Amino acid sequence: MADRYEQLKAECEKCEKCGLCKTRTNLVFGVGVTDAEVMFVGEGPGENEDLQGEPFVGRGGQLLDKFLAAVDLDRKKNIYIANMVKCRPPQNRDPKPEEQEACIGWLREQTRIIKPKIIVCLGRISAQKLISADFRVTQQHGQFIEKGGILFMGTFHPAALLRDPNRKPDALEDFLALRDKINEICDHTY
Repeated sequence: MADRYEQLKAECEKCEKCGLCKTRTNLVFGVGVTDAEVMFVGEGPGENEDLQGEPFVGRGGQLLDKFLAAVDLDRKKNIYIANMVKCRPPQNRDPKPEEQEACIGWLREQTRIIKPKIIVCLGRISAQKLISADFRVTQQHGQFIEKGGILFMGTFHPAALLRDPNRKPDALEDFLALRDKINEICDHTY
């Protein structure tokens, strides 16, 4: 499995399916445990992520790490984090639908290799692509939806929480609900 993961990453590094590859500094493939039962999916790399080649390492990532720590999750120990697109959109704009479509195969293959039981969509872009095109984070956050044998949950993107700190209690409730669901259905308890 680790070989297939490394092979997929190497293939992705050569990807030229959309124009984002031309402006990236680093591919931001994903980070974490490659047999994680819980996978987090954001929209796309920002500036810090592009520079470091790892998802969620800027201010939003620091906030995400605090929420993860509150429920005994850690990108180095028991989860996996990826994005809808693997290259930074210019000026941190939302990835365009055609860019998401060009990149979705990489995420699907990551999911096949990792085999998560739960996927948490961080923000509107990933929730609308992976859960439902009309998903509303402000109304449906924290709800679990089963698709293809995997439980999906959408929650607020960490960058959105930095812009609107009043949503942090809602996000914490989502993470607490996630911990309860993990303890209910996963092989490892946290």
